[in-house]
Amino acid sequence: MKVLVIGGGAREHALCRSLSLDPEVTALHCAPGNAGIAEVAELHPVDALDGTAVARLATELEAGLVVVGPEAPLVAGVADAVRGAGIPCFGPSREAAELEGSKAFAKAVMAAANVPTARSYVCTTPEQIDEALDAFGPPYVVKDDGLAAGKGVVVTADLAVAREHALGCDRVVIEEFLDGPEVSLFAITDGETVLPLQPAQDFKRALDNDEGPNTGGMGAYSPLPWADPKLVDEVLETVLQPTVNELRRRGTPFSGLLYAGLAITGRGVRVIEFNARFGDPETQVVLARLKTPLARVLLAAAEGDLAVLPPLTWRDDAAVTVVVASHNYPDTPRTGDPIAGLAEIAEQDAPDAYVLHAGTRRDGDTVVSAGGRVLSVTATGKDLTQARERAYTAVRRIRLAGSQHRTDIAREAAETAEAAEAAGA
Repeated sequence: MKVLVIGGGAREHALCRSLSLDPEVTALHCAPGNAGIAEVAELHPVDALDGTAVARLATELEAGLVVVGPEAPLVAGVADAVRGAGIPCFGPSREAAELEGSKAFAKAVMAAANVPTARSYVCTTPEQIDEALDAFGPPYVVKDDGLAAGKGVVVTADLAVAREHALGCDRVVIEEFLDGPEVSLFAITDGETVLPLQPAQDFKRALDNDEGPNTGGMGAYSPLPWADPKLVDEVLETVLQPTVNELRRRGTPFSGLLYAGLAITGRGVRVIEFNARFGDPETQVVLARLKTPLARVLLAAAEGDLAVLPPLTWRDDAAVTVVVASHNYPDTPRTGDPIAGLAEIAEQDAPDAYVLHAGTRRDGDTVVSAGGRVLSVTATGKDLTQARERAYTAVRRIRLAGSQHRTDIAREAAETAEAAEAAGA
């Protein structure tokens, strides 16, 4: 099978890495890719938002499967163009991708499907904004209704900050604050059958102890030793399957990757948001634990055959990803800085630790930074403690001027797991 992956971030590198290890994949292509993806796939220049160009490239490559990674091409209808060219595509249609493209649309779908979520108001005027902020009180949760590259959400106790963010959006969703730990759960679906993956937890704030501005994600880990073993089954029954059923009922079946961002509150599981694609950086840790070859699963979803697949198999290992970001991320990241230490990680830490590229490019023989989140250092181990140690050992080898990373990814979960094991010994 020839596979074309669309995108150029760490999520796409994780996908390409898994696909490159799949014996059924005979040729792997990525457009536009990055410096790291170039090591496992052939790169092609393309405007990822141009469905006609992507479909033309897939046709020229004789691709048997196209995997659309980022949200913007999905909301732009790229998957529709690929399917229109007669090529199987993993990714929802433009209409179904509105589940991520519009938070107001997602709220309407959840209401129709009786999916538990936060109470909310959709606001378009200053008067509506003030009424909604007053109704919920602090902490305020303010979400840009459209795509905002992971930076459209503000959670703050400061009314002025919340109001300023809301007024800067054309349409905004203001909702009640959900307490409790957050969980990311991916599910692969063909529009009818829903196949949940293993849960993960990510870290959105830029600084340790969940301080600093919101980001696209500074790290993740899986499994979640503190989570209820029945969590995945519960979310499948109350969130994922009802949502897929409702979208099919509306005539806009969702085929691809459905991402549920969840809060485990004192009143039970609540949906924070839906995404229409693999999340970054959770994909890095979830795919690190997946044993089942990836290509056949994605193709089955694209062709409507998920129901006949055998159950997925998973490694017992834990996985941790630490994001190395550029100077001044997430405000105005500096780019063009040389990155050193990558060869050392490949020589000394592999296969237990490896680097997935996000914002990188080649400048002659040198890899340089080309975005805010530059690298995702991913490691596996027998438990979270070992996976953390391996990940941070590799992080310390990276030399990138002005770079930053969190030092507490998965620390609390690892300590909790160690304490539970000691108590049970």
